[in-house]
Amino acid sequence: MATPILQVRDLTRKFGGIHAVDGVTMQLFPGEIVGLIGPNGAGKTTFVNLISGFLPASSGSVTFNGEDITHMKPQRIACKGIARTFQIVQPFAQMSVLENVMAASMFAGGASLKDAREHAIQHLEFTHLADFMNKPASELALANRKRLELAKSLAMKPRLLMLDEVNAGLNTSEIEDALAMIHKIAATGISIIVIEHLMRVVASLAQRVIVLHRGAILSEGTTTEVFEDANVIEAYLGSRFAQKG
Repeated sequence: MATPILQVRDLTRKFGGIHAVDGVTMQLFPGEIVGLIGPNGAGKTTFVNLISGFLPASSGSVTFNGEDITHMKPQRIACKGIARTFQIVQPFAQMSVLENVMAASMFAGGASLKDAREHAIQHLEFTHLADFMNKPASELALANRKRLELAKSLAMKPRLLMLDEVNAGLNTSEIEDALAMIHKIAATGISIIVIEHLMRVVASLAQRVIVLHRGAILSEGTTTEVFEDANVIEAYLGSRFAQKG
């Protein structure tokens, strides 16, 4: 059996008396796509912030590629091979699209300016942004800003990629393009955690789904198992979803 690339044990984050993340334990395997779903305020983004080091854990542990990264700084964790996107896309607005991705490539370490440029162009071609590479990032429409966020993340050479509502605000055609990219990324062996509210997107992408509710895992399993779980329907999906099957 494959060795998990990510192991989270009893991970907890408290804000005062509130458990934003409450004793979460999970693991992720190479090339696996896991959907992370749940109501607003369930702790999904906080969970990603704990893994990536943007928030310190109150207790519990995060092990990545066999190494305890629980108390590492975000920049060290990123250089270990964990990249993430953000719900609110914030590129370096006055820099060109190409420069944004080059900066991410150089931050990951070991790349000369020439290599960073070459790698950045490859990622821009993959994300369909090559025609925009010399434009200021501030001029990009939402869908292309989302693609830029993805290109920057890929330039970090991740082994684990965490996507926080990467499809929010996109139309059907743009979502289909994003899904195709994510499948291609996973096919290279990169593990992916996807925070998503669109259930058709989760069903298309995820081999496994974890449902958070009030900071704790409410349900875990295949999309079919989770979507048919009465507790998930009651807490998140709603009766209309159940009636539609």
